Amino acid sequence: MALNKQSQLDFAQQLLALLNAGLALLNAIELIQESSQKSWQPWLKGLLSELKKGNSFSQSLKSQHNQFSVEFINLIRVSERTGDIERALRTICAQLESQIELRRKIQQALSYPLITLTSSLLLVVVMMIWVVPVFKDVFAHFQAELPPPTKALIQVSNLINHYFLEISICLISSSIFFLVAWNRSSTLQKMCDQWSFRIPLIGKLLRLATLTYWCRTLGHLLESGLPLPDALRVTAQSSNHWLSHDCSAEVFKHLTQGWPLGEALKRGDPKSRLFDHETLQLLHIASESGCLSQMLNKRAMTLGSQLSNRLNSLSQTLEPLLIIVVGFIIGSLVIILYLPIFNLGQIV
Repeated sequence: MALNKQSQLDFAQQLLALLNAGLALLNAIELIQESSQKSWQPWLKGLLSELKKGNSFSQSLKSQHNQFSVEFINLIRVSERTGDIERALRTICAQLESQIELRRKIQQALSYPLITLTSSLLLVVVMMIWVVPVFKDVFAHFQAELPPPTKALIQVSNLINHYFLEISICLISSSIFFLVAWNRSSTLQKMCDQWSFRIPLIGKLLRLATLTYWCRTLGHLLESGLPLPDALRVTAQSSNHWLSHDCSAEVFKHLTQGWPLGEALKRGDPKSRLFDHETLQLLHIASESGCLSQMLNKRAMTLGSQLSNRLNSLSQTLEPLLIIVVGFIIGSLVIILYLPIFNLGQIV
């Protein structure tokens, strides 16, 4: 199982601190092994074994069953050419910290809506299974026709009660089937990634987050000394979104065909599914003036700030909206259940 971003960051920070203190690489990793948690021990032993065989640090990292990201390994590989591993580790730490912070902000903004919607859904299910049948027994003593909304609600409740197990099995099986198909089918992953940008409200945020990650990754790779074509290839490999991966691959292809970066970006994303007009213009100017890495990092900071502001706005907008929606759903169910009681005088 691959290390998560936080574990990779912890390892990079510890290694950087020990190297800055003057320890050799092998001694530093041995010291980390002595004080590390049990889950780290297997790959740390493997890493030390590979280093003692004479393999390079990047090769040793790569041999650890995909424990480390492609970006992590390639930044170390670049540092081995320049002899400045501390700089690579600082870049890795900065990159991982930015990625973790970005994920934290997204999770924080979306956690409240997800919890609220899940709670309201469970409440509706509970009402259908336990509350509506009680009212059904009460209504059975009425010698009159029930209102159509109440009859429809009772029918839905009967359906859920009679086929609850079958419905649950069907939903769980469908979810498992989708997850298995998603893990095995790159085509399905690409379709889901493309549709994700079209989701109302959230789609624009996902696109902004993906573009922020792309700019920051490419900027850090260029800053570490990697040539632009190689940096684009690593950016494509380390991308967690298929649209970003494919756009990077297309830009790489056009760049190797001799097109300048500005034109390669336009040709790589002709429908502007990932790159916005402002980003294209800024990167085109930066590539012509020779300050591409600085512009990418500045653009990543700007996009990250925009994303934070939009996430805050979304959170503030969704809270009252969700309260209204949940209140409307629960209120409608209660009113539908009480309609026959409201008409009790006419029924009697």
